[in-house]
Amino acid sequence: MAILSRRVPFAIPPMPTTTQPVPTPLGTLLRQWRDTRGRSQLALSMDMGVSQRHISFVESGRSVPSRALLLGIANALDVPLRDRNALLLAAGYAPMYAEAAWDAVEMRVVHRALGRMLRQHEPYPALVMDRHWNVLMTNEAAPKFFGRFIALDKFPRPRNLLRLMFDPKGLRPFVANWDQVAASLFQRIHREAVGGVLDAAMRTLVDELVAMPGVDPDWRSIEVSSTSPVVPVAFCRDDSISSWFSMVSTVGTPQLASAQELRVECMFPADVRTEAGFPGRVRKPREQRVTSWNT
Repeated sequence: MAILSRRVPFAIPPMPTTTQPVPTPLGTLLRQWRDTRGRSQLALSMDMGVSQRHISFVESGRSVPSRALLLGIANALDVPLRDRNALLLAAGYAPMYAEAAWDAVEMRVVHRALGRMLRQHEPYPALVMDRHWNVLMTNEAAPKFFGRFIALDKFPRPRNLLRLMFDPKGLRPFVANWDQVAASLFQRIHREAVGGVLDAAMRTLVDELVAMPGVDPDWRSIEVSSTSPVVPVAFCRDDSISSWFSMVSTVGTPQLASAQELRVECMFPADVRTEAGFPGRVRKPREQRVTSWNT
């Protein structure tokens, strides 16, 4: 008896009509910075004078932006110089901003300016820090001042100002208003971060500070209020208290990533008693003229 078989045709699934774009490293970086700044594609396109479709194609990898367009986007999103280099590399372009070391030849002109600022601030403490709060340079007054409270030689170089402040064996026991100062320092960490964004190393440092004994994790989100225009640091030693606040300066129009990341912190007496009792204080001139640009 013959067995008849019927051949069933093989069904080929239909091809998709559209192909989902594969995210590219450049598109991922651009979306991260746009999300960080809270900008929509439409808002960014209006700032750039291009279509939203063009921005979408760049982020999805369908379109490769020109070098000029990419730098324009980075400028509109206020991307720090070091991260602009990362965007350029992701798009296949050479980095534009040198990332010279602190002691590089290119930094000499900045060194001279910083040294002049530090010397002019004597006899009050002043120091230069990098983006991770590592102390790179000080005037003569700074180690003398902090050396009144701790033995600086016990802390390895480069000394990190945040670690010195939060360490129970560092400056923390000598700060009378520690809770207020600690919370304000967490605010400063975010406010003074280059581009307002913490990099991986800085996030690790913050986690290290929070893990130290006696540090309240809630300090990272507390808004410090004060009747004073600043939050002073009250250093106490031998039953005497001196109150200080800082002014922070940065390099204007930097073209080196390392120059953009420098900060100069100058400490000033926060009250008359501190200023009067500080050795080598600056005497107030008999006549002090203030020139206003509005007069």
